[in-house]
Amino acid sequence: MKPLARATAADFATAFALNVTAAALAVQAAAPALAAGQGSVVLFSSVAARAGFPGHAVIGAAKAAVEGLTVALAAELAPAVRVNCIAPSLTRTGIAEPMTKNPQMAEAIARLHPIPRLGEPEDAAALADFLLSEASGWITGQVIGVDGGRSTLRGKG
Repeated sequence: MKPLARATAADFATAFALNVTAAALAVQAAAPALAAGQGSVVLFSSVAARAGFPGHAVIGAAKAAVEGLTVALAAELAPAVRVNCIAPSLTRTGIAEPMTKNPQMAEAIARLHPIPRLGEPEDAAALADFLLSEASGWITGQVIGVDGGRSTLRGKG
């Protein structure tokens, strides 16, 4: 995360390569096996792809591209392979530690969510488990927020 004024072309290229190109190539490599087994793909975006936050131009753009990749792959690989995307808000992970290690900052960010807490890895994992299961057999091409309502609701404060 950095303001646009400090972002470089290399920052955008690296974020795109890690988030979009790598996902596309992984699905491409797995596509024959996925199709043979009526498989499912789950990609990961971010609430920042659609909500817009200061300092998120690089990652927001890359994650928005992941969402575009999701719907394109869902269309291309249907009906044999389902492709969906999870878009979490701030989740307590190692990559988020710079924002979550300070208790005051973590609490302030948590209060921005209609369900006023930060995400836990298990929140997104539970949805991924469902999307990879046969129970979600008629769901494809969807971007689903696991974000405490932050992407669609406004808090009461």
